[in-house]
Amino acid sequence: MICLGIESTAHTIGVGIVSKKNVLVNLREAYTTESGGIIPMDAANHHKDVKDDLIKRAIEEFEKLGKGKIDLVSYSRGPGIGPCLQVGKNTAAELAKSLDVPFIGINHCVSHLSVGSLVTPVKDPVMLYASGANTQVIAYEGGKYRVFGETLDQGIGNFLDSFARHVGLGFPGGPKIEKLAKDYTGDYIELPYSVKGMDISLSGLLTNLKNKHDSEKFTLEGLSYSLQETAFAMLIEVAERAMAHCDKNELLLGGGVACNARLQEMAGKMCKERGAKCFVPQKSLLIDNGAMIAYQGILEYESGTREKKVDIRPYERTDDVLVNWKN
Repeated sequence: MICLGIESTAHTIGVGIVSKKNVLVNLREAYTTESGGIIPMDAANHHKDVKDDLIKRAIEEFEKLGKGKIDLVSYSRGPGIGPCLQVGKNTAAELAKSLDVPFIGINHCVSHLSVGSLVTPVKDPVMLYASGANTQVIAYEGGKYRVFGETLDQGIGNFLDSFARHVGLGFPGGPKIEKLAKDYTGDYIELPYSVKGMDISLSGLLTNLKNKHDSEKFTLEGLSYSLQETAFAMLIEVAERAMAHCDKNELLLGGGVACNARLQEMAGKMCKERGAKCFVPQKSLLIDNGAMIAYQGILEYESGTREKKVDIRPYERTDDVLVNWKN
């Protein structure tokens, strides 16, 4: 089976085409700003403007491969920004009709988990899912994906973007903060560290960072470095606890923030100390992308899932999803 997947949960619209074993095509276009964050309707309009050309390019690339025909269309139904999700759903419906194939809506977060099993040797991991709006530590236990730890206030990516916006770096802020941190050679700046049981909180850290920046007593490079060291250590602590609790010896990274080299380094060191393995998909599959949506579509469709109600689910959680493809 070959599936074309459409990702449109937030700032990225992606079109991916995959088989059960391989990523065949994976294209994306991203909405960005010079200042401020995501404006939902502007992002949705961006997706509308580029979707037709993106799909055309993806299908042309696929046809050049001579791999047959597209059998299924899938789209990200949530969680995400409502207007952006609506673009993806409508586009998938139109495309499926024109191709005369079925289409299916799938959970964006779950697809981050599944694509790791397509491109790495991972078998039964704890997943550290670190993206814009989502920050969760997830594992498959008792017939479903369960969240063993998460943010109590905002996602790690939104936290990074909020600080970047405050200091005038624009959107997305994570890569710019990473570069500033890499260039820093000074000492660590003391910041609040907030792990509450298996969960983390980032709002107090963000307020402290803003206040320190506004005081003009600290360099932006120093704050960026200390921000990463603090926030990422919180993530790794919770991930390690989940690995111990679930008795698992694999960690899988997912989500756009997992592209950060320092977070990958910290995760790798933690796993090495535990005698565990750390798996990191390539960047094109860590960030929001259509290939992961397509692969999840294949898994669910082949397991008998059919679209009963075509909709979007902006607030659907990872642990809301019935996992029938692993049984």
